[in-house]
Amino acid sequence: MTAHVLPPAPPVQRPRVLVVGSAFAAAASFMVFIGLIGVYLAARADVISSGSAWLPKGVAIPLQQPNTMFITLIMTVFTMQWAVSAISKNDRVNAYLALGLTLMLGIATIVMTTYLWYLMKLDVASGVQGVLIYTITGAHIVMLVLAMLFVALMALRALGGQFTARQHDGITAAAVYWYAMVAVYALIWISIYVTK
Repeated sequence: MTAHVLPPAPPVQRPRVLVVGSAFAAAASFMVFIGLIGVYLAARADVISSGSAWLPKGVAIPLQQPNTMFITLIMTVFTMQWAVSAISKNDRVNAYLALGLTLMLGIATIVMTTYLWYLMKLDVASGVQGVLIYTITGAHIVMLVLAMLFVALMALRALGGQFTARQHDGITAAAVYWYAMVAVYALIWISIYVTK
């Protein structure tokens, strides 16, 4: 009897568990922020309908810093997509460059947020306004830091060679969560910073 050698089985696409999990985490985070912003808008409407000003005297929310943060976060959407595209083409240099640029822009957003908090001069003890504004914007900073840690971890995994042109789900998952974080900031920008 002669032994027949069978051809190797075609490579199997592993399930994209990380992308699905990241999408669920992004959706959950988005719903938390929708709830927080809903509470903020309801409290703001109650104060304004009673004839009072929403922000206490001496408190001003400038628009330059939130606009700069929004433009910066929009740029990160492009850099994250650049990273996804580069890793899918096995272009590691551009992927690392895009991921590093995304992290740098994330740090710039954190710095600008803390500077905005300083400029607002809003005291938490002055009323519900300070509590809600700092809770929402602080929670967004936490979400941004988590997204940055996710991106950094996936960048280290890419550096270790775990992602290829065929299997790049980690970078894609980080991008999904990052996009949700930017969408949350868009809600914060329009509901807190623009409408004041």
